[in-house]
Amino acid sequence: MKPTNPAVIGILVLLAIVAAPGYDAAAQPANQQTTANVQPKVIRLTGNFEADDLITVEIDRLAEWVASNPADNPAKLVPFLDGLALRGNYPEEIHTAKNNVHFHLRITRENKKTWIDLLGAPDNLKKKVSFSVGLEDQSPFDTVYEQDNPAVLTVISPRYGITALIIVLVTLVLLIWLAKTTNLIREPGPKPIGGKLRPYNLGRTQMAFWFFLIYASYVVIWLITDALDTITPSLLGLMGISAGTALSEALIDSGKDAATAGSLQELAAEKETLEQSIPELQSQIAAVQTKETMTPDDLSNRDNLNKQLQEQRTRLAQITQQIKSLTRPASAGVTAGFLRDILSDGSGYSFHRFQIFAWMLVLGVIFLSSVYNQLTMPEFSTTLLGLMGISSGTYIGFKFPEQK
Repeated sequence: MKPTNPAVIGILVLLAIVAAPGYDAAAQPANQQTTANVQPKVIRLTGNFEADDLITVEIDRLAEWVASNPADNPAKLVPFLDGLALRGNYPEEIHTAKNNVHFHLRITRENKKTWIDLLGAPDNLKKKVSFSVGLEDQSPFDTVYEQDNPAVLTVISPRYGITALIIVLVTLVLLIWLAKTTNLIREPGPKPIGGKLRPYNLGRTQMAFWFFLIYASYVVIWLITDALDTITPSLLGLMGISAGTALSEALIDSGKDAATAGSLQELAAEKETLEQSIPELQSQIAAVQTKETMTPDDLSNRDNLNKQLQEQRTRLAQITQQIKSLTRPASAGVTAGFLRDILSDGSGYSFHRFQIFAWMLVLGVIFLSSVYNQLTMPEFSTTLLGLMGISSGTYIGFKFPEQK
C-alpha cells in the first residue's frame, strides 16, 4: 500500500471541519471584532455639575468595555469638559453592573489650568459645555452632551453668589459712607467748626483701596473655586507697604502737631509776659517824664526804659507773627475735594503724591484683570514691590518738610 500524500490529508481534514454541524466560517472573526470594538457612550449626567461637587455619569456599555479591554483601567477614567481632560480627577466609585461612575469634581494642581480655562472670565452664573468621560491620554467616549446638547456647568452657585454679593456690596456701601461722613480715611484731628469735614488722607486711602480689592477678590475666587488659601506672599508685602506708609505718615503728622503745639504754648507764654511788662515800662517812663527837673541819671534811665520798651514791642510783633504762621487757617483743616486732598499739600499739587496714586491705580487694574481671567491673586515680583516701596518712601521723605 502506498503512503498517503500529506496534502491530501490536509484537504480531507479541512473538508471535515467545514462540514461539521454548527460551524460558521464568518461568525468567529465577526464576534472577535465586535468584542474588540465596544464603544461606550455617556448617556446621562446627574448631580450638581459644579467644581468641588459630586456627579454621577451613566455610560452605556461600560461593563462590556471593561470586559473587552483588560489593559485599560476604568479607575483611570476622567471627565472631559469642552474636550479638556480633568487630569487626576479619577472616579470616587465605579459600578460596572449599573454602568455608572461617580466623580468628585476637584480642582487639583494637575487640572487647575483646565479649570481656569473653563471658569475664567465668567460672564454668567452658569456655562454650557460639552461633557464626556475617557482615559486621560485617549479620546473621550461618545456622548449625548455635544455642542448642540451641552451640559450646564455651574460657575457660581446662585444661592451662595447672591449672599456673597450682598455682603460685598454692603461692605462697599458702608466703606464709602464712612469715608464720606467720618475720619475713616481722612486726616486725624478734631472736626472743623461749621460741621465741615477734614481733608482725605493719601496713606489711609491707599490702605482702604487695597483692603477692599483683596477682600472682594478673595470672596469671588472662593465662590468659583472653593479655594481658601489664595492670598499670595507678595500681597502681604503690598499690604505691608501701604500700612507702613499710612503709619509713617501718621507718626510724622503727629510729631509735627506735637512740635507745633509746644511752640505755640511757649510763644503764647512769652507773649503774655511781654503784654504784661510793656504797660509797666510805659508807666515807669511816664513817671520819669513827670519830674519837673530831670537829672542826668533820670535822662539815662528814661532812655534805657524807652530802649527796653522798643525791644519788647519788636519782640511782641515777632511772636505775634510766629503764632500766626504756626496757627493753621480755618480752611487748612477742611476738605477741598477727594482728588485735591490726596494729590496736594499746603503748597499745592505735588508730584510725589501723584506718583504713588498713579501706581496704585495701575496695579489695581492688573490685580482685577488677574482675578477675573485667572481666578488667582496676582504674584507681584520683588522688583515691582520695590518700586512701590520707593514710591512710598519718596512720599514719606517729602512728608517731613511738607506743609499741612
